[in-house]
Amino acid sequence: MGVINITSDSFYSGSRKSAAHSISESANKMINEGATFIDLGAASSRPGAKPISSDLEIERLRMACEVVRSECPGALISIDAHKVEILQAIEPYHIDMVNDISGGKAGDEIWSWTGAQRVPYVLMHMKGTPESMQSEARYTDLMAEILDYFIERIPKILAQGIKDVFIDPGIGFAKTVEQNYALLKHLEVLAILDLPIMVGLSRKSLIWKTLGVQPEDGLNGSTALHMHCLNKGAKMLRVHDVKEAMQTIKLWQKLNQATLQTTD
Repeated sequence: MGVINITSDSFYSGSRKSAAHSISESANKMINEGATFIDLGAASSRPGAKPISSDLEIERLRMACEVVRSECPGALISIDAHKVEILQAIEPYHIDMVNDISGGKAGDEIWSWTGAQRVPYVLMHMKGTPESMQSEARYTDLMAEILDYFIERIPKILAQGIKDVFIDPGIGFAKTVEQNYALLKHLEVLAILDLPIMVGLSRKSLIWKTLGVQPEDGLNGSTALHMHCLNKGAKMLRVHDVKEAMQTIKLWQKLNQATLQTTD
């Protein structure tokens, strides 16, 4: 899944695209490099991000959807939004996936809408909101609490007719750097839910804070952790750098297919 942010304040400047030509260029590049989905988001979810008006979010997403639908025929569009009124406003563009960072906190109407549209849904773990979440990074048992979060919501989501659900553990959302690494170390625990896992860690602060670099220099760290996530069972990577992610997947597949050969 390739990321395009129609924002001015997302944490990684390379993902920010506000003009139609830059959205088209980025989307086509990602599709050509192997992305299955293009994830369009119009409201930053970086730590401390202030909410924007629904009208502005809708305006940005309509423009981006129009560009991708007209300039990238056949592309699958994922929408990074958590309010049902946002999704209803772009319904004419027939989106292909809902990526909900709130896990339905803004109202479970988003689940019934997604079920009616018959598209996949990404359920992400987060406490609080992007503006407040870093003050919510308190856990007695990190993995148990994340599992409980998913176990509580999954039956309600399935009851709304959603057939395909991905779970996203929410790297960087209401978690400290150490908690993020603990979550990644034990990512395979989520396999008990028997749903495909999506991971979004590309260029995030757990990488550049640990390495002492900026997000612009976080590609190598992202690649290393993507390989780890694949080993732990991740089925989809949400990334800023599609070519490098696809190369990582190809090498991981090659490693897993390798066998020892003997000669007579």
